[in-house]
Amino acid sequence: MFFLSPTLLNVSAKHLSVRTVACVALGFRPNKLSSSPHDLRNTRIFSSTGTATMSTITSETPASKFRLPTNVKPTHYDLTVRTDLDKLTFDGSVTVSLDVKEETKTIVMNSSKLKLGQATVHSTGSQSDQLSSEPSFDEKEKRVSFSFPTVLPAGTQAKITIGFSGELTGSMTGYYRSSFEEEGQTKYYSLTQFEATDARTAFPCWDEPALKAKYTITMVSKSDTVNISNMPITSDKVFSPSDHADLQTLFVDLNEEWKITKFETTPLMSSYLVAFANGPFEYLESSAKMPLSGRTIPLRIYATKDLIHQAQFALDVKAKVLPLYEQVFEVEYPLPKLDTLVANDFDAGAMENWGLITGRTSALLLDPKKADLAAKKRVVVVQSHEVAHMWFGNITTMEWWDYLYLNEGFATLMGEVIIEGTAFPEFKPNSEFITVHLNRALALDSKLSSHPIEVACPNAESIGQIFDGLSYSKAASVLRMLSAYVGEDKFLKGVSLYLKAHLYANSVTNDLWVGISKSTGTDVINFMDNWVKKIGFPVVTVTETSGGIKVRQDRFLETGLAEGKDNETIWNIPLSILTFDASGKTIIDKTAVLDSRESTFALDTSKPYKLNAGTNGVYRVLYEDAHLSKIAAEVAKPDSAFTVEDRMGLVNDALALSKAALMKLSNALTLIDALRYEQEYLVWDGISANLSSLAAIWWEDENIRNLLNAFRISLFSPFVQKLGYEYPASDSPDISQLRTCAIGQCLAAKDQSVINELKGRFAQYMKTGDDSVIPADLQGAIYRAAVTYGGQDEYNAVKAIYDKAPTPTSRISAMTAMCQSKDPARIEETYEIALKRARDQDVVYFLSGFASNDITKRQVTHFFQDHYEELYKRFESTFMMRYLVETTYGGLSTQKDLDEMNAFFKDKDTSKYHMGLAQSLDSIRARIAYIEHSSSDVRHWLEAWKQGN
Repeated sequence: MFFLSPTLLNVSAKHLSVRTVACVALGFRPNKLSSSPHDLRNTRIFSSTGTATMSTITSETPASKFRLPTNVKPTHYDLTVRTDLDKLTFDGSVTVSLDVKEETKTIVMNSSKLKLGQATVHSTGSQSDQLSSEPSFDEKEKRVSFSFPTVLPAGTQAKITIGFSGELTGSMTGYYRSSFEEEGQTKYYSLTQFEATDARTAFPCWDEPALKAKYTITMVSKSDTVNISNMPITSDKVFSPSDHADLQTLFVDLNEEWKITKFETTPLMSSYLVAFANGPFEYLESSAKMPLSGRTIPLRIYATKDLIHQAQFALDVKAKVLPLYEQVFEVEYPLPKLDTLVANDFDAGAMENWGLITGRTSALLLDPKKADLAAKKRVVVVQSHEVAHMWFGNITTMEWWDYLYLNEGFATLMGEVIIEGTAFPEFKPNSEFITVHLNRALALDSKLSSHPIEVACPNAESIGQIFDGLSYSKAASVLRMLSAYVGEDKFLKGVSLYLKAHLYANSVTNDLWVGISKSTGTDVINFMDNWVKKIGFPVVTVTETSGGIKVRQDRFLETGLAEGKDNETIWNIPLSILTFDASGKTIIDKTAVLDSRESTFALDTSKPYKLNAGTNGVYRVLYEDAHLSKIAAEVAKPDSAFTVEDRMGLVNDALALSKAALMKLSNALTLIDALRYEQEYLVWDGISANLSSLAAIWWEDENIRNLLNAFRISLFSPFVQKLGYEYPASDSPDISQLRTCAIGQCLAAKDQSVINELKGRFAQYMKTGDDSVIPADLQGAIYRAAVTYGGQDEYNAVKAIYDKAPTPTSRISAMTAMCQSKDPARIEETYEIALKRARDQDVVYFLSGFASNDITKRQVTHFFQDHYEELYKRFESTFMMRYLVETTYGGLSTQKDLDEMNAFFKDKDTSKYHMGLAQSLDSIRARIAYIEHSSSDVRHWLEAWKQGN
């Protein structure tokens, strides 16, 4: 699964044979004349939504109270689902083949939000069909228990058949509906989103990743719609009584208005990867020739008619990267096809359903005629990330959600660095990783409220909260560090060994380390254990000695060094020491490892040196002031021996260390000032992010803010003057991004010349309707300037773009820009739009926009609190609630803010987002401390800088 991170927000995944006897016993026959397809005859219907009598499920043999009993094991699902897009309902039946492991009369499985029919079981041991008694539901753990009159003997096989029905809600979870506009009318289609625990809301199942089974899926739908699923279609026919007699016993009201689509049987797979969708889809198609098998894999991308013209680039990316994975992993892609479905309403960014990737419009679409570079990179990243999951997660799946990072960390590293670096080297993904993932991971992991990469996830609430920067970005960072330490070729060979040893199976952390240990001869288990099982990361303090350096490791916190029990972990730290030989050539010692609290290393300290060469290590480095001055002098040289990655790491470390009061903020600013003649975009991107963070911290100190803005303008204005506002096709990606970055920084710092230029371009657009004056890469900046410094007309024009946005990017830009108004009436109007008109997936963009506006930064917390119950009910089943909390509160910076936040959440059920809440509270505490210990220092430095310039 790919998530649109807070960073991105702020940057403005055959024939069904149901025995007639089972169907009759089930009695699942919707009344043809009924207004609801769920009026079932001759059967009792039981609801797992709280309308039936509740009872607590007990079992002698569960692995834990949060896990299903192990008395039976599913091996195959025959699943039939009928979708009615007119009534926004679905119904169907599932027959599950079981291995009976222990003698039992009771079968327990997962089910939630469904109406269920009476279960029927047939066992090879008893050779008879049994009807269950009234099922009992465990709402807390989302389980249903069926009891039968006669025991199912151990060592036999059984089949259980259950009818079910449910509603297609707009929840963005389970089997849900999405909408689009066509000729002024709202129309619907349906799709699934099951990760992590929502397959159970679409059909009763064993909804745990280790309980893999094969799936044979049949979809019943209106004849003018399209059905897609994990596997290719084997038949797609309008209903016929002679061809579909078994289904007529299941759905008595079938006629020529319905069609039956049957799909091939899947390989063994986990329930969260099952996918199906129904709607008026159109598609583009391509193919990929695979290097190992020699097969040609058909590829499609589906979307509604109004969007399909923007899907070609995503299809091209998929065709480019799929063969690369097969080559690198030395494991054949096992499915006969790979589709992608673009959805208007989607909780995360995208999902790796096996054979059917799904994702939101902003992650998969772009206008081929006017695509901004950021949109192109986003589509590359998302498609490459999800295709990586076809191996990591789908072929080999984590045993339980504790090991989520085995899916997400690897998909991030492979998709967004290694494969992207091969397919799209112009984007410099290994370097960009430092800002996008490594720095993000270290910022989150520097909080006391952080968690280990491998973290216990006993229940659904805890599972939903670990889809965060630690499972993705930190996991990818430690894997990238390991790859750099052992060598990428050996690392990838070890990954291949790991996959081959666990094909179609489940795995845990040590399984991966075993594979890489075999390929490298290194004890990877010992080397990596603390990196994934312990919370936090180290800061390496460097002090010079007579013969070299002494290095010491301590756990780093954003408020300083950890103490006592919080500072007990000793990591194996690859120091990667960069030095110079007599001729001035750089040497990197990759063998140096700090595996104790402190140690000494011999080197010539009279020459520049640097630890963590290449910025591959997951740690910060703290130098003495004198050596930091030498580093600043070296990075200022046009031919500096420090690489782009080194310079990026130095900037990020300096700002993080200053926040923790381990370095003066003035020293960090001196380092940035020394880099003012830097030409590499990625270095400036890191500087930009860090300076924006400083401005956001001192947002209420007018003197510091104005001085800081002047400093920002002095750094970035020369690039605006040099590069201008046009984007010629001949520009490299670096030049285009540097232009965008510089203009954005100058706008944020209130550079009047930039404001005037951007306002003028929007005024010309308003006058003529010609959007050619708004380069795609400057959409966000121009819309923002128009609303911030304009009036009602400008606001209305941006709102009109939001209402009829030609691309997902322009819609997001318009949403965040609308939140920048200073006018109370327009602010109130935007709040109303966010609450009443915005799609569920888009509410977070509005809150992010409000949180970046000084006028509404604190006001938006009151909006959130005033509408908390409504927002909670709207988002409680999604990942979104955590993001709403983090976005709303993360930018506050006073003790009063902290006290009010604690008071508000004191009586709330925060179980679905308590990690995000704790991290937000830590962020406020760190900001308070930063302001207290560094305000005087930063003010004096900026004043001295201003006088000298």
